[in-house]
Amino acid sequence: MDVAIVGIGIHPFGRTPGRSGLQQGAYAARQALKDAGVEWKDMQFGFGGSASAGSADALVNELGLTGLPFINVANGCATGGSSLISAYNAIKSGEYDIGMVVGFDKHERGAFNADPKQMGIGEWYGEKGLMITTQFFAMKIQRYMDMYGISRDTLAKVAQKAFMNGSMNPNAWRRDEIPLDEIANSFMVSDPLTKYMFCAPGEGGIALVVCRADKAKQYTDKPIYLKAAAFRSRRFGSFEVFAPSQALQQVDGPTVDAASAAFEMAGVGPKDIDVMQLQDTESGAEVMHMAENGFCEHGEQEALIQAGETRIGGKMPVNTDGGCLASGEPIGATGLRQVYETCLQLRGNAEARQVPNDPRLGYTHVYGAPGISAVTILQR
Repeated sequence: MDVAIVGIGIHPFGRTPGRSGLQQGAYAARQALKDAGVEWKDMQFGFGGSASAGSADALVNELGLTGLPFINVANGCATGGSSLISAYNAIKSGEYDIGMVVGFDKHERGAFNADPKQMGIGEWYGEKGLMITTQFFAMKIQRYMDMYGISRDTLAKVAQKAFMNGSMNPNAWRRDEIPLDEIANSFMVSDPLTKYMFCAPGEGGIALVVCRADKAKQYTDKPIYLKAAAFRSRRFGSFEVFAPSQALQQVDGPTVDAASAAFEMAGVGPKDIDVMQLQDTESGAEVMHMAENGFCEHGEQEALIQAGETRIGGKMPVNTDGGCLASGEPIGATGLRQVYETCLQLRGNAEARQVPNDPRLGYTHVYGAPGISAVTILQR
């Protein structure tokens, strides 16, 4: 039983003082329902999540008390991807024909305030300052730059591309281009990453209506088929966020495993993908994830990014909507934002940021603490 996405909805990302996170999720849900030409009472199930804006199942108070089973999903930055995988499995099982996936959040200003006890590690980890994820990402990309010859200029170019794409996205938080030298010379947060190379916690909501593929044409003439949905956690020896120690022998991280599983499930390879959304918590993450997802060899990112190949008109367009850098990261919505953007691209409805050459296959990837990754492959 194949699965299709037949409705998509978004609440703009950024800051919306007059609207709660739950209301942003409901806004996106109503858009998705309208896009599919259905009503809330037609939904047979719901999966959704939010890290800091309340229980997603409370959306029934906004959308209608119809008695449907609505299951909350909480899985860090992979919450959206995990919600979609849950819906994917529910339909493939034959239990349901149609339902909704939704993710939203409304984070406070400032950095995420993580608790080491919730990650299974001692208070000492936080007392030493290691719960500050900016430090982890800086250490990881420093090591990577040294091993594979990635330059600081390339990190700045990743951010420059993100803000360029964000300037063409009416739903992005940051919609102004930022000059390369301003990005490179802005306030240093954690060497080598400056303030414009990091995303920020924010607000936003995404919703998708999913159904059995054989019924998709009842709802839209542009269904997008979910050819693969894979999730993996870390293995011993991988170097991940909130790891309290490092094994002597390092192994591949969860992104490599999730990507491999997704490609096998879909029966395609990296060279078949026309447009991709990769987790860009900061500039270095996008660089590393290009290789970890199989789109290039380690070290090849330097030449590819310098040549502009990851831009919208390049041969491997990455984060066409501006990614986390331009949109911010409302945790519950981030993974689904990637799917929303990919659906637009495959439908041919991305307007100013539309990838050329009639894209057919899209790819999304999220990564988060304490070492989890979710990947989807979408086909029109």
